[in-house]
Amino acid sequence: MLILATQLNVNAVVGVQHWTKQLQEQPDLQQLMPGMQQMDAEEFLSMTPKKYKQQNGKRLGLKKSIQLKAAQKMIKRSMKKSGKKGIEIPKGIYILLAILGWAWLAMGLMDDFSTMNWLWCLLLYFLFFLPGLIYALIKMKEYY
Repeated sequence: MLILATQLNVNAVVGVQHWTKQLQEQPDLQQLMPGMQQMDAEEFLSMTPKKYKQQNGKRLGLKKSIQLKAAQKMIKRSMKKSGKKGIEIPKGIYILLAILGWAWLAMGLMDDFSTMNWLWCLLLYFLFFLPGLIYALIKMKEYY
């Protein structure tokens, strides 16, 4: 399962239009979802083991259910990344900037200063260093 998740993350989808091509290259997922070429992205993302059983008449096992959920997570993550407006900052640099007190700048650059996350982070850093660091590390999940 770890190898499959790693392989899915390494072969991340660039855009929504290429999601079926990416999944077709995975032999495990081809066996899992034989009719995925006819599905659109929303249909695939809403697929559950119960819906799969209704469509194909077969029950998904635990292993294949986990593979399905991992593939859906990969597609959602790639769709989220392709919709971002700002620049992309690597996670390690973001953590380093948070430790140095510059996470507010990284937040602002990554979302084009369109949200208030960067301003709250800046204010918390001015009040005291530790609340700003904690806020930056909590908000990190929105960007990665």
